[in-house]
Order: sequence, then C-alpha cells, then structure tokens
Amino acid sequence: MKRIVCMICGCWLFVAGFAQPVALTISKDKTTSLIFPFAIRHVDRGTKDVLVQQVQEADNILLVKAATEGFTETNLSVVTDDGSVYSFVVNFENKPSVWVYNLPANKKQTVATYANGILDNPATMHGIKDRSRGITVHVSGIYIKENVIYYQVQLINDSPIDYDIELLRFYIRDKKKSKRTAAQEYELKPLHVSGNISIVKARSRNTIVVALEKFTVPDAKYLAIQVMEKNGGRHLLMRVNNRKIVQAIPLPDLR
Repeated sequence: MKRIVCMICGCWLFVAGFAQPVALTISKDKTTSLIFPFAIRHVDRGTKDVLVQQVQEADNILLVKAATEGFTETNLSVVTDDGSVYSFVVNFENKPSVWVYNLPANKKQTVATYANGILDNPATMHGIKDRSRGITVHVSGIYIKENVIYYQVQLINDSPIDYDIELLRFYIRDKKKSKRTAAQEYELKPLHVSGNISIVKARSRNTIVVALEKFTVPDAKYLAIQVMEKNGGRHLLMRVNNRKIVQAIPLPDLR
C-alpha cells in the first residue's frame, strides 16, 4: 500500500496520495476547507458531529466544521466527478494546525475516466490497420492529455467464429535490422486498458482504449501493436510511425 506523503507549508497541506484515509482535525469555532481537483459529486458523513457545506461558487470546495466538541473519532467520504473516492478519519481538536487541505487528482482514476470516455468516440484516424481471415484491427484515434497518450483500437470480427484474444502488446521496434544483429524491441506497459480485451464475438466488433506513458518514436523505429489469437492463427500486427503519433488529439480538462 502506498504511503501518504504530506508537505506542510504555513496552513496548507498538500497530500501526494490517498491510498489510505487522510487524517483530518476540525474545530467547532473555525472552518476547515477541503479543495478537490474536480467537482464534488457526493459527500457521506460518519456521524452528525461533522458539519459539511459545499461552496456554490466553487463546486470543488467543501467546508467542514465540528457540530460538538470532543466527539468520538468518525469518518468522512467524498466522491468527485472523475470517480475518485477520498476518505478521511476525522477527529476534534480545539486548534488544528491545518485549515486548508489541497487534495491532488487520483492519476489512475483520472486516466481510467479519460479512457472510458474515448471508447465511444467516432474514428478520427485512418490508414493504420491489419487483416487476417475475417478479423480486422485498426487504430481509430490517438489522444493526448499531459503525460498520457491514449490509443483507440477497434477490432472487427466478420467471421462466424469468435476471436479469443490471447495477447495485446505495444512495443517499439527497429524499422530495419542488420543480418548480424537481432531487431531491438522495447515493450510499453499500459497504464490502463478500457474495453473488452478477452473476446470479439462472431459478427461483432470491440473498441479498446489503451493508455500509455507519453512517448514519440525515432525515425529509425516504429510502434508495433500486436494482437494474437488464443489457440488460433489469426494474428495481427499494426505499424505506427511518428508522423501519426504526433497527430494525437489533445483532450480537454475533466469537468
């Protein structure tokens, strides 16, 4: 489990992660502010000893105060628009040392939210595809947000036989190899994959979105996207050059 790393500067608390609940101390006479990276969708209090109020002018800020002094330890949960859940262990303190908590975005959850949102996007890119015995795969879109690049891949099964996916692999490979040396490969590990990567039913299609750390490809190399069939021979391989990668569409901020 990841540790929570905190840095206190004046009365501000920056929390670098929230794999476990954040310790929150509140008082009855002063208000504590929780600032989230996205709009607040839902708030749940463990007990009525904790008073909460959302700021109408800023839907990502939650004001917290104690209803009674010396209450028994309780909890507070907040769900934001990107699907992240923030958990707090709440205790009473007459004079808390921190009045403003600035919560970071949950990177993994944010990446998943973007990937899921891309699944139903219409195709924005053409020309990157491969076919084998009734199975077609093509890259229908490439998107970018900060340090994450998203590949929208569509698999089409026009055959009467289900296509069971054994492997979906992204790697960078040399365009040419010397007879004396083996081709150099560098595999890229996905940050997140959305969509059905197990099977493409007969006469149907699947869309998959794969999130990877941002990268570009040198002129002497290409990005290979490989799809292999389980217990079959309908294997597919697409080559993506840097000219296509740099055409990635920027994604807007989540609201």
